[in-house]
Amino acid sequence: MPIISMFYGIIIRMCLIDNQHHNLPHIHAKYAEFEASIGIADGEILAGELPRKQLRLVQAWVELHHDELMADWELAVGGESPYKIAPL
Repeated sequence: MPIISMFYGIIIRMCLIDNQHHNLPHIHAKYAEFEASIGIADGEILAGELPRKQLRLVQAWVELHHDELMADWELAVGGESPYKIAPL
């Protein structure tokens, strides 16, 4: 899973092939021992967990970079590597 951004100790990745969430556009956020799948459309947790503060940071980042995330999602669905996105 390529890393597309990192900020405040949070690592954001996008999986190239992920059938677990039925092709719902999402990212994977990891902070310390916590990890969650976050929907790109609404910033809500699909699976896993993050501490509240880090979840709010990820949600703000998703909102700011929604268009870039969707473009990266399209690349990933096509089997290409997504581009890096600026941190928060």
